[in-house]
Amino acid sequence: MCSKQWENNEEINIFREYLRIPSVHPNVDYTACVDFLRRQASSLNLPMDVVHPKMPSKPVVVIKWQGSSPNLPSIILNSHMDVVPVFREKWTHDPFAAEMDDEGTIYARGAQDMKSVGCQYLAAIRALKATGYRPKRTVYLTYVPDEETGGDCGMAELVKGDYFKSMNVGFSLDEGMASEDNTYPIFYAERTMWNLRLKFNGTAGHGSLLLENTAAEKFQYVLDKLMEFRRSQSQKLAENPSLDVGDVTSLNLTQIQGGVQSNVVPPVLEALFDIRIAITQDLDELEKQIRDWCDEAGGGIELHFELKCPFVEPTKIDPSNPYWMAFKKSLDEIGLQTHEHVFPGATDSFYVREVGIPALGFSPINNTPVLLHDHDEYLRAETYLHGIQIYKKLIPALADS
Repeated sequence: MCSKQWENNEEINIFREYLRIPSVHPNVDYTACVDFLRRQASSLNLPMDVVHPKMPSKPVVVIKWQGSSPNLPSIILNSHMDVVPVFREKWTHDPFAAEMDDEGTIYARGAQDMKSVGCQYLAAIRALKATGYRPKRTVYLTYVPDEETGGDCGMAELVKGDYFKSMNVGFSLDEGMASEDNTYPIFYAERTMWNLRLKFNGTAGHGSLLLENTAAEKFQYVLDKLMEFRRSQSQKLAENPSLDVGDVTSLNLTQIQGGVQSNVVPPVLEALFDIRIAITQDLDELEKQIRDWCDEAGGGIELHFELKCPFVEPTKIDPSNPYWMAFKKSLDEIGLQTHEHVFPGATDSFYVREVGIPALGFSPINNTPVLLHDHDEYLRAETYLHGIQIYKKLIPALADS
């Protein structure tokens, strides 16, 4: 099908309209997103609330499709409105024009992450309502801000408040990621995030001397130990093809600070590490190991956790979870090949699981390069429309479970 035929598709046009809203960091203005979603809610004849869990400039949009048994725990279909920055010189298409080529490929920031999913929810509900279907459970569509900067002003605050409690949520569905083969990944857990800053204090002096116990020597010792641990995780991946990066602990040095000039041995060096901890790793054991390495290096090393998330229990993917059973059965019935994974990054599902609510991550995108946060992010029109059909099956399965 050529692009002219795709351009006449109502759902494609709605999707491209949403993509053209530059809700991009930093300093996102969500006004246009809220207005767009208000029009969508109105076209579906569904009520919409705008709540501000933390501050007026960070709205959460909630569209409600009331079920026939509203006392049952509800379903959340979550997505985020914000997108990451772009390097325009690296794009071959305007990242906020939602240009579509002759093959029906739509280029835009947010095409995969994750304005596609937010619009597919709406399209599936539009199709379901047209058949006269009404869910048993109430279905909420939530559109949150600032997920790409940690979610502190969005889902992290929303789950703490009375508004969320009044929603009586039983299950949440959120984003996954694309698959480059024919399968569809399903994410039932996330690794635990730490941002650890190590401050190395040592002997200072003239650069011509061989001083003992310098900050650099301590830094090198600890860095070697951390990189050795990192290599062990890479080796696990290399030796077991059934594993992916979400199944091991990743550790990366992301910042180094210190020193004033070339002939002065600095009294302090600082290093920041991004650590994503596998769900099978004991957190206390890992922290103790790092502290032991710091002691072995000679002491005088301070550990500061800029981020230290707690371990959050994975969502159960067995018969004890009726939502999982309904979810998996519906995908099996339409012949989708699926794989269960631990999400390698972080999503708002973390905050939902943290308050004890099961959550799954899923984006109906396969046979597509993983381009979230990358240049020339795109999604094919046919893939987008097929995703709507998947949600037409999934939403009733979950809402009527």
